[in-house]
Amino acid sequence: MIWRRARYEAAGRVVGPVIASLDAWQRRRGRRGRGPRGGPFGPPLESVAKLKELMTVHYYQGRYADGAVPVAWVTSGFPVEVLRPLGFHTVYPENHAAMCGVQRLVPGLSDAVEAQGYSRDLCSYVRTDLGSVVTGRTPVGRLPRPDLLACCTNICQTVLYWYRALAAHFGVPLVLVDTPYVYGPEAKPHQLAYVRDQLEELVRVAEKVSGRRAEPEALAEVARLAKEGTDLWAECLATGRERPAPWTGIDGFFHMAPIVALRGTEECNAYYRLLRDELKDRVRRGIGGLREERHRLLWDNLPIWFAVREVATLLAERGFNFVCTSYTNAWAEAGSRIDPSDLIGSAADSYTHIILNQDLPNRLGILRRLARDYGVDGAVLHSDRSCKPYSIGQVDLRDRLAAELGIRVLLLEADHSDPRAWASQQGENRLTAFMESFG
Repeated sequence: MIWRRARYEAAGRVVGPVIASLDAWQRRRGRRGRGPRGGPFGPPLESVAKLKELMTVHYYQGRYADGAVPVAWVTSGFPVEVLRPLGFHTVYPENHAAMCGVQRLVPGLSDAVEAQGYSRDLCSYVRTDLGSVVTGRTPVGRLPRPDLLACCTNICQTVLYWYRALAAHFGVPLVLVDTPYVYGPEAKPHQLAYVRDQLEELVRVAEKVSGRRAEPEALAEVARLAKEGTDLWAECLATGRERPAPWTGIDGFFHMAPIVALRGTEECNAYYRLLRDELKDRVRRGIGGLREERHRLLWDNLPIWFAVREVATLLAERGFNFVCTSYTNAWAEAGSRIDPSDLIGSAADSYTHIILNQDLPNRLGILRRLARDYGVDGAVLHSDRSCKPYSIGQVDLRDRLAAELGIRVLLLEADHSDPRAWASQQGENRLTAFMESFG
């Protein structure tokens, strides 16, 4: 146990950073002579190098977490702040699946579990994760075996069945936090009490699994870090209100990785201070995410990971920039309710009010506010085959946004990770026709 813990710490403090530095050096050599990102985009963000280092170290250290520290696999909308004071190394299968999507590994991983009887109609994140578990294939070398599985229904009900399958495979405890769906502007007191009771039970289970006690001071410190991190992320996103926006919404999809996977840590916050300062500096110098920003767009739903650059480039070539997205914004809004003086109670409040756990009028209000705050003149609503809770109601949202704000809105059908549900030529034609409608 002592040796494994020492190896885990060394992986995070020494070996991982060295590997990340070597990888960055090799990438720089590969780009030598090719210049910056070029094309319709502005200069690349210098923070990208630190982002890659941070996530490389996180996943590399995870290879040695088994038997060294308790390991929890958690859903993206889970109140991870409760687990961090107990020393858990956390793995986010959705974040890992997104990486698989970017690298176009999903069809092969999905085939492996579809051969076992899982339907292609399941969320591609689920199929990717289960396929990685079955085959052992992963772009990060190895994922540590979980000691605890923790899921929250605030993003969808599918996570429960997904994590039940994982629990059966690994034979480890599964903790479910069930959040009542919010109709109206705020959850009712009895709904928040229901969630709070579950979080208190979560503490007891996590303490048992970790063999440690959740001290009030440690809970408060993690809550402080989590709130600070989401506030910093919100500051980064808010720079997109400037003209020209200093980065693109597509950049935001990649730079959100730490607020998802490392929320509640100082490493996460240090990164977003660096990114925020660079973005504000670009604003002062008039450097945009595009070389010429002619139109500003809102993106709703998850990105199309395997085609994210393809779509962004097609639009950028005509001066269209996604200056805000509902998905990246969700990670800023949720943490605004966290209160370090009452982590459990405020976490119940925060995680119950995730965008996907609120009714359509709430979602419309968020999109309307983003559209106005960021001064968009168009929107693309990604009708995501794999994320039905996020996609339901988008026809109504499209019509309301167009009627109320007078902006052009496109409903684009795809899948966030599986390229087999994306017709590239058809998608390009629809996006081109959308852009031509601006005149």
